[in-house]
Amino acid sequence: MELRCRIIFSLGILTLLLCSCNKKQTTQNNLTDSIVIDRAEYANKLEGFWLGTCVANWTGLITEMDKIGDIGEIKTGNFYTREDWGKADQPSIWGEGLPSNLSPTIDFILLGPDSIWGADDDTDIEYIYQEALLTADSTVLSPEEISAAWLKHIRAEEENYLWVSNQRAFDLMWEGVLPPATSDPINNREYEMIDAQLTTEIFGLYAPGRPDLALQMAELPIQTTARKNSEWISRFYVKMFALAAVVPDNLSKGEQMMWLAENAKDELPSDAYARKMYDFVLGAYRSGLSWEITRDSIYQRYQVEQADGYDLTSRGLYCNACFAAGINFAASLVSFFYGQGELKETIKIGALAGWDSDNPTATWGGLIGFMLGRDGVEAAFGKKLSNRYNIHRTRQGFANNGVDDFTAMAIKGLRIIDRVVLEAGGIIDQQENRWLLPQR
Repeated sequence: MELRCRIIFSLGILTLLLCSCNKKQTTQNNLTDSIVIDRAEYANKLEGFWLGTCVANWTGLITEMDKIGDIGEIKTGNFYTREDWGKADQPSIWGEGLPSNLSPTIDFILLGPDSIWGADDDTDIEYIYQEALLTADSTVLSPEEISAAWLKHIRAEEENYLWVSNQRAFDLMWEGVLPPATSDPINNREYEMIDAQLTTEIFGLYAPGRPDLALQMAELPIQTTARKNSEWISRFYVKMFALAAVVPDNLSKGEQMMWLAENAKDELPSDAYARKMYDFVLGAYRSGLSWEITRDSIYQRYQVEQADGYDLTSRGLYCNACFAAGINFAASLVSFFYGQGELKETIKIGALAGWDSDNPTATWGGLIGFMLGRDGVEAAFGKKLSNRYNIHRTRQGFANNGVDDFTAMAIKGLRIIDRVVLEAGGIIDQQENRWLLPQR
């Protein structure tokens, strides 16, 4: 009897050891074949995304629509140059002869810890989508869930901080129309405007290193307001944001930016004006032209000459379609390539480049802010910055009277990514506080 017990006990120990070894081997195999991301570091990066976006968004608002060229009834004179940084802000097309009320000079907007960042249209729809994802049954929002979130959190009356395609999509939702019909050119003639760029980039961050998953999550939110070139441009941004988590760390900042762009450009069809804009701006940058000359050549090529199929000038739209996804995409590439991954330089060029200048700055401020993390953003400006955010400046119906903070917002992002990882067959390693996300 004693001998039998010893044999059984020994077999039990052997079984445990084998199970332990198999589990360790399985983990090692998953580690080898997976994207490995530290959750704590990623939380800091998500905070950096929100902080970088807010700094860049509000800085860009100073010069928003100050300079759009001289085509049509609205004439704004020569574009800004690098010499205008720190000098007096000039009136926007709706400024009634007055400079921005945000700052009398063109400079960074930096709010200290005692202040609160206000929501704007470059951050508030992304905030809505994040909250909607937290309560959804899936990581892919349904048409009904998107519509319900918009109708609940966006005011029906003005000022509701919606413009062009966003406003038209919202009006259609009130009529019972669901995405993606809300961006169908038959229903929404504003579908080429910029909105989807600034409302969907965050989906890239929910699928670190997996742009295929990010684009699956973002497809319907993008098609809520965008089609064709405006849709492809938004996909380009989402893919870049997804790839930012796995950019090679042995590259310089400028090389990292180029790696991201070159790996995302296939979202722009080769015959689309968006892809031709990309190739044109990249070619100008590589030729050694200054960013000002490149920006001026964009205006000449696309708004004056209407090259590469970009024909919006001929349509006689308000402010010569200064809100259009195309011209603002081209302008955003100027600050992206010439900024070389440096946060302050990228925001400066973006704010001075013209047109709807808060949108490109917010996009790149968010991307670079994510890559730097919150600590890196504050280090770039040499000071502590506000960590609080007021979504009720532009939206409604959230807890705590709309006051949130980037730390809590980042934790919400982690919860969404946890679900994305598990749905993709990945592992949440609680002991090491990391994700193991399959490559495919």
